[in-house]
Amino acid sequence: TSSLLNFTLRRLALAALVAITVSIIAFFLVRISGDLATALAGEEASAEDIAEIRRLYGLDRPVFVQYLDWLGRALQGDFGKSLFFPETVWQLVASRLPTTLTLAAFGLVISLLIGIPFGVIAALRPNSWIDRLAMTVAVAGQAIPTFWMGLMLMVVFSLMLGWTPISGNDTWAHFILPAVTLGYYSTPPIMRLTRSGMLEVLSADYIRTAYAKGLHPMPVLFKHALRNAVIPVVALASVQFGHMLSGAIVIESVFAMQGIGYLAWEAILRNDIAVIQAILLIVCMFYIGLTFISDLLNAWLDPRIRVQ
Repeated sequence: TSSLLNFTLRRLALAALVAITVSIIAFFLVRISGDLATALAGEEASAEDIAEIRRLYGLDRPVFVQYLDWLGRALQGDFGKSLFFPETVWQLVASRLPTTLTLAAFGLVISLLIGIPFGVIAALRPNSWIDRLAMTVAVAGQAIPTFWMGLMLMVVFSLMLGWTPISGNDTWAHFILPAVTLGYYSTPPIMRLTRSGMLEVLSADYIRTAYAKGLHPMPVLFKHALRNAVIPVVALASVQFGHMLSGAIVIESVFAMQGIGYLAWEAILRNDIAVIQAILLIVCMFYIGLTFISDLLNAWLDPRIRVQ
């Protein structure tokens, strides 16, 4: 118990340092492209207008003071007001976030349901036709662009067959094609990692000993082999979920889903600085949190990790 507590505290401190670093990057990244006051005022604005914008938004203060002020307000959920939307930034993000989280969750479930079974079967029959089929599926998943696959699924299942809605996010049926597209793209790394983990575990001495004792193959496979082989998959799944949150902008654009990915695209096009900063920070915080949780799960599954 003490080793797990120490491991948790170390990972929590590391997560806090990463969060601080991300907040600094989120604040300064939008300032790299140029003067914010000029960008907000417009290309045809006069020097007086730019100076007024700089004073109005506090851009005339030292940058470090601006960062501390922005971070203090962000910790309280105040990300300011959008330049183009009537809502506040937090209201915008809060209204769009459930759509992206739902899409990413469905996509992760699909990738796990495909990747883990295919990886296990491929490991049980290495170099067989099913192993080659699994690797073909993995290569195709990473080679096919997500926007192209989304469009093809839309043409076949929405336009030709009429089984699913074409676009939007009003009902659960609207999430089927986007989730399949997003999940299939994340399936290959999960499949390959499961396969390699199972191959390594199945060749271990304790697995051969279990078979030598006459244990039934199914308990050996699922209770002993898969539990150890799936440890790195837990960490990978959290990383893939973070990738889905940040990469949903393409899928949401193709299927016209009103999530934070599409909101980020709109904010970039309109140079809505406050919205861009908020989305970047919130998505990164989700990513950090998921990584922290996956570390704890791995430490619980494999006590050897706690001493690292």
